[in-house]
Amino acid sequence: MSTPIRVRVSKHRAALRAAGLRPVQLWVPDTRQPGFAEACHRQSLKVNRADAKDRALQDFLDASVESIEGWTA
Repeated sequence: MSTPIRVRVSKHRAALRAAGLRPVQLWVPDTRQPGFAEACHRQSLKVNRADAKDRALQDFLDASVESIEGWTA
């Protein structure tokens, strides 16, 4: 007979804790909510406009990625 799932999970979590890890809970936006895609699009346009106004930032970012092997802008 196989080990009950709760026992396996408990052992797995104990092993992770023994390895120095701890559990955390993350709350993220619910992508299924109405309006989520529209909000993402609106926010990305806002960021794009802000970035376009800051040429120094864009130059800095371009220079930064040039050092990453295989990166193409």
